Amino acid sequence: VYIGRNKLTDKAPSGRTIGELILSPTRTYAPLLKELLQAHFDKIHGLIHCSGGGQTKCMKYLPGEFTIVKDNLFDAPEIFSIIRENSGSNLKEMYEVFNMGCRLELYCKPEDAQAMIDAATRFNIDAQVIGRVEAGTKKQLIIRAGAEEIVY
Repeated sequence: VYIGRNKLTDKAPSGRTIGELILSPTRTYAPLLKELLQAHFDKIHGLIHCSGGGQTKCMKYLPGEFTIVKDNLFDAPEIFSIIRENSGSNLKEMYEVFNMGCRLELYCKPEDAQAMIDAATRFNIDAQVIGRVEAGTKKQLIIRAGAEEIVY
């Protein structure tokens, strides 16, 4: 059920319809994960599929007092701006509920990141380092999106 001021046939700024944006197919990461786990299992410290908790899901799996800093996230697809505008949600809530275009996180040492990115590239999946894990005094997530800093 869709509730909002837009019709599914309305055009978004990109020219695609709202319906096309909402119903765009979800890509499976299974082939990539198979390769990564076979080739780099010992270098992978964590994998998070950012559904059901959006960008904050990672906090459930922190083993101690660490701060995750996400300061290089992908640009959020335009559907999230439309959802935010229609719902009146603030950016903090949007990152808590939605993946905002970053659907899978892999945690590894900085020196191992390029091998993971290269593997994703071979599967035509955009990948980049989106942040880092730092020592902290409590479990914390900091998201820097544009000029905003959001702390959970």
